[in-house]
Amino acid sequence: MGRVRRGLVAQLRNPPGGRDARIMLRALAVDRAGTGLWAASSVLYLTFVTHLGAQRIGILLGAAGVAGIAGSPLAGRLAGRFPVRPLLIGCHLLRLVTLTLVLLCTRFEALLVVVAVTYLGDRAAKTLEMLFATRAAGERRAAYQALSRSAANAGYGLGAGLAAIGLAVGTADAYRALILGNALSFLVAAALVWRTGEPGGRVVPTGPAMRPVRARSPWQDGGYLRFVLLDIPMNLDDSVLGVGLPLWLVNRTSAPHALVPAFLVINTVLVVLLQLAVSRRAEGPRRAVRAVLLHGVLMFACCALLAASTGCGTWAAAGALLAAAVLVTMAELMRSVSSWELAVLLAPPDARAAYLGAAGMSQSIQKSAGPPLLTGVVMAAGPAGWLALGVAVAGVAVWQRRCCEQRLRTMEALEPVAGRVG
Repeated sequence: MGRVRRGLVAQLRNPPGGRDARIMLRALAVDRAGTGLWAASSVLYLTFVTHLGAQRIGILLGAAGVAGIAGSPLAGRLAGRFPVRPLLIGCHLLRLVTLTLVLLCTRFEALLVVVAVTYLGDRAAKTLEMLFATRAAGERRAAYQALSRSAANAGYGLGAGLAAIGLAVGTADAYRALILGNALSFLVAAALVWRTGEPGGRVVPTGPAMRPVRARSPWQDGGYLRFVLLDIPMNLDDSVLGVGLPLWLVNRTSAPHALVPAFLVINTVLVVLLQLAVSRRAEGPRRAVRAVLLHGVLMFACCALLAASTGCGTWAAAGALLAAAVLVTMAELMRSVSSWELAVLLAPPDARAAYLGAAGMSQSIQKSAGPPLLTGVVMAAGPAGWLALGVAVAGVAVWQRRCCEQRLRTMEALEPVAGRVG
């Protein structure tokens, strides 16, 4: 464990992309620390400070999630025309303004607008960070992505820990201080991004991505859109961890409720420690495609454990749920690497910004549709619902693997033709 930690620290000190990448990782950690503050305190702030009911909070956060879907393609389109660095700074400053306005708004309608714009800026920033890494790290983008996830999870954990202090105080001023801390994190992140240089405008093509299928935009590229659509259910591990596991434990098993925080702890620790090692084993098109299939297998095993946990005793159910948390985290590790690599490899190098913007929609759509799908369909069907979900995700993984392999073969076949034309 100590050797893994030392290796991670060494990688963070000298990441792919050099000094600018190192500064960007710090900005990412600060950004996610603010996100941890918001995630832990937003619902309580809206309940006890702005006095919104549960139904209105659900509408507000759901509508904000829908607005966030537009952030990724918008950022991709803008990044194809303007430099990434000032766009990312703009996203941070936009969220600084909107989170400050949250502290000033008392009407539901005004809160709906500012929170929706906050979520849009959040998704846009994530796409721009991905594009920055793709351009700055080049062929070592998978290693940089692993470091970024480790830094992000560490920052998120720090933010959640700080939020616990404010939540323990439990006053209106404590809740306001947490929201203000999130806003200030964007100011610090913007200042850090300001210190970086603009990454290269184009990524040097690698592997089979020399000259892929021609298309004016991702919206006219059926093969790439198929990849994005299939990636939506592949992202369900996020909702299973954050929504499915806690609610299933509380409502359908006899496991102790104190286990709920352990799910997040397991996820955070494993991602920080293992993401870099997993990414090394999933670099390149062939390994990334294999990781897709492994993700499906892990998700099926996780869902099977959840289905079996209802018929167990207290401690057997607790063990099954903890094992499911480990499996869904391992599935997340596989999915994060495969989605990242394939989103880049399947996109034309000269239109990568727009394509990555389209790819980023899969996570946004899942965040909006995933929780109601789990609570309204999967969990309502009981153990059979979890088994059906596991079979469905595994089937989608097989389908996505075949589609990606076919597109990669097509791109490889076009490469020598493109070379002769060039």
